[in-house]
Amino acid sequence: MNLTPFQKSLAKSFLVGTLFGLVVILILGWLLPSGGGIRFHLAERDSLERNDEPVVSYAAAVEAAAPAVVNIQTAKRVAQAPLSRDPLYRHFFNRPDAPRERLETSLGSGVIVSEEGFVLTNHHVIEGAEAIRVELRDGRVAAARVMGTDPESDLAVLQIELPDLPVITLGHSDELRTGDVVLAIGNPFGVGQTVTMGIVSATGRSRLGISTFENFIQTDAAINPGNSGGALVNALGQLVGINTAIFTRSGGSEGIGFAIPVNLAKTVAEQIIRYGRAVRGWLGVEIQDVTPELAESFRMRRPQGILVAGVLKDGPAHQAGLRPGDVILSIDGDAVEDAQEAMNRIAAITPGTTVSLEILRQGRRLTLEAEVGVRPPPAHQR
Repeated sequence: MNLTPFQKSLAKSFLVGTLFGLVVILILGWLLPSGGGIRFHLAERDSLERNDEPVVSYAAAVEAAAPAVVNIQTAKRVAQAPLSRDPLYRHFFNRPDAPRERLETSLGSGVIVSEEGFVLTNHHVIEGAEAIRVELRDGRVAAARVMGTDPESDLAVLQIELPDLPVITLGHSDELRTGDVVLAIGNPFGVGQTVTMGIVSATGRSRLGISTFENFIQTDAAINPGNSGGALVNALGQLVGINTAIFTRSGGSEGIGFAIPVNLAKTVAEQIIRYGRAVRGWLGVEIQDVTPELAESFRMRRPQGILVAGVLKDGPAHQAGLRPGDVILSIDGDAVEDAQEAMNRIAAITPGTTVSLEILRQGRRLTLEAEVGVRPPPAHQR
């Protein structure tokens, strides 16, 4: 059968198209599984552990720390508002039997720091509580008793009695650097144990008005209501701080949270367990920073030291000869420039220790010896 040139060209095109289609079908058949679905690239089990390249995950840190972080539930009775007890109010709103008190509950977090069942948390979490309930991550629940509180650092120690308690490992907060990764573990808003990640934004934060003795770790790890008293841990799962407060305009986390350094928390906890309260050094002075204007009036080249604004009669400073108007330049040879820092340093000195104070008085430098006393508890604790 003789074909015309046009028919030959058409047949050739059909043959090429058919071969191309067969090739496409073969390729698709190789790429797609027999069921016609997508061929996923599935990771092998435990591939993270077998991979030679480092993988960024903090699961191990969380697993090490989280079991020791607990949920704290408190309850206390509070008086009803006076209006609700008014007979006319009760008659108008048809509430003749309005109770004089109501039960108020709140949530917070805590950290188990010893096998004896000691739980570290914030003072404000359990303040005024008549009943305290601690719930572990494994579901166990126990009533807690208060070993003692320290409102001046916003810390408290509870104790629970349960066997085989998980205990967190304490890190070293003085080794923290700005930029270190930290994890906040707690129970925000009562939703259940939650972990958030951030970095150390700053250390040594003070003058925040949160507590008397302030030396906070600042972090951008999300801390929300219910997180108070929970753990701030490093990338190894070691406790480096007790989450305490947030700076917020909305009521939620805005990336500025504060935690009490674990070194301070450990010292306070040990004293509470031993003495029932924190024991701090005290000189009996009221101090303030030296401003540029004050420095000029004292004929200083620059502001230095701290100004003694008041001296308690018969207190350690008074007995050492310190007077209002003196400027303390150094304590035991270490220069002081900030009143908050000086107060923290004095508080850390063991009562009964004698310290050397270099002062400036009417242009003359003098050295006085003072025996550090015991700081009296706050007025509402006496």
